[in-house]
Amino acid sequence: MQQDLNRVIEQVSKEKGIDKAILISALENAMVSAAKKTFGPLRKIEAQYNAEIGEVELFEAKTVVEQIADPSVEITLEDARENMDPDAEVGDELLSKLDTSSFGRIAAQAAKQNIVQRVRDAEREIIYNEFKGREGQLLNGIVQRFEKKNIIVNLGKTDAILLEKEQVPRERYRQGDRIRALILSVEMTGRGPQIVLSRTHPAMLTKLFEQEVPEIYEAIVEVKGAAREPGGRAKIAVISHDADVDPVGACVGMKGTRVQSVVQELRGEKIDIIHWTADQAEYVCRALAPAKVSKVIIDDDEHSMEVIVPDDQLSLAIGKRGQNVRLAARLSGWKLDVRSEAELEEETRRARVSLGAIPGVNDMVVELLCQAGFKSAEELAEADLETIKEVDGISGEKAEAIYKSSREHVVEKRRKEEEAKALAEAEAARAAQAASDAAKETEGAAKEIEGAKPAGA
Repeated sequence: MQQDLNRVIEQVSKEKGIDKAILISALENAMVSAAKKTFGPLRKIEAQYNAEIGEVELFEAKTVVEQIADPSVEITLEDARENMDPDAEVGDELLSKLDTSSFGRIAAQAAKQNIVQRVRDAEREIIYNEFKGREGQLLNGIVQRFEKKNIIVNLGKTDAILLEKEQVPRERYRQGDRIRALILSVEMTGRGPQIVLSRTHPAMLTKLFEQEVPEIYEAIVEVKGAAREPGGRAKIAVISHDADVDPVGACVGMKGTRVQSVVQELRGEKIDIIHWTADQAEYVCRALAPAKVSKVIIDDDEHSMEVIVPDDQLSLAIGKRGQNVRLAARLSGWKLDVRSEAELEEETRRARVSLGAIPGVNDMVVELLCQAGFKSAEELAEADLETIKEVDGISGEKAEAIYKSSREHVVEKRRKEEEAKALAEAEAARAAQAASDAAKETEGAAKEIEGAKPAGA
C-alpha cells in the first residue's frame, strides 16, 4: 500500500504532464489540512513526503518554554527533555511524529479534495503556459458544441471558444467538423485558461499564405499588409527580397493552386494579391485594382488621397457597396476619396467660376489657384495669407491683393445672399397672407349664401 503512493505520483505525473514536486507539495498540503481538521486548527503541523516508504509523514512542532502560555504550540523544558530531547533548551522548536491512523473519513475526504484541486490548478497552469505566447498562430480543432452562437472547439488538451463576432458570416459548422482558426488571445480566468479563436482576423489570411507559399515561410517573399471583409473579399500586399522571384506569382502558384488552397479554406473569399511598393500613390493605385486610376492628389496633412478614375471605372474602383475602396484604404492606411473624371471636371468648372468672380483675379491667376487646390472663393477667403503666398506663380504683393479682395468679395456676396433670402422670405410671407385673406373671403361668402337660403330649402 505504501509503495502504491510512489506509483500513483509517477503515473499522474506522466498522464497529466505535472511535475512530481507539484504533486508531492499538493499531498503535503492536503495532509496538513486534514490533520488540522482532526487534531485542531491551532496546532502547528508540518508534512514531509518520505519517498523511501511512500508515505506522507506528519510532524507537530512545539516551542520549548519555561512557562506555557499556549499548550497547543508550546512545551515545558522539563517535558521536552523527558519525552523528546534530553538536550533541549528554552527557545528550541522540537518535532514529534503524529499518528495518522486516527484520521477520520471527513479528514480523508478533505485531503482528497485538496489534492484534486491542486492537480486541476497545475493542469490549468500547464495549459495556459502552453498556449500563452502563441497568439497569432493557426491551429486545428474539432467542433465540440455550441453555446448560444459561440462555437466551443476541442483542441485536444483543452477547449477554446470561437465567438460569434470572430466567425465568418454564412459559414456553418456541425458537431464533429474539423475547423482551422487563429489564436486571438489567451487569458487566465477563474475557471481556467480561456483561449479565444478567430476566423475573421487579417492575420489568418497571412498565416494561410505562409503555410501555402514556401517563399513566404523562407522570408524570400514578405507580406507587407492584409485587409479582409470576411466571407467576401480580401487584399494582401507582398514584396520579394529576391529579384528573380515574382512575389505575386509565388503567391498565386502554378495554375493558381496556392491561392486556391487559401480561397478554399476561407470558403470562397475572393483574394486580390498586390505587389507592394514604397511609392504610396502607386501603392494605392495597385490596391484599387482591378480599377484603373487616372490621377492621385495627395494631402499629407490629412493623410488622405483624392483618387480620380475614368467615368467607366468609378463603380469598379468603389466596388460592391464600397467594398473595394474600403479594403484599399485599410491596406494602404490612407483615407481615400474616389471620384470620376466627370466629377472632377464639373468641380473644376465651378471652382473657376467662383474664383473668377473675385475682383482683380484674372484667368491665369484662377488656373494657378485651382492647381494649388482652391475650389471656391469662400475657401480662398478662409485661407491665411501665408498659404496664398506659397502658390507658385503669385508674387507676395499680388497674394496680399488677392487675399484682401477675396475676403471683401465673400463678405459682399454673403450680404447679397442674406438680402435675397430676406426678400424671398418676405415675399413668401406676403403670398401666404394673401392666400389666407382669400380663403377667409371665400369662407365668408359661403356663409352669406347659406344664410340667404329659404327655410326648409
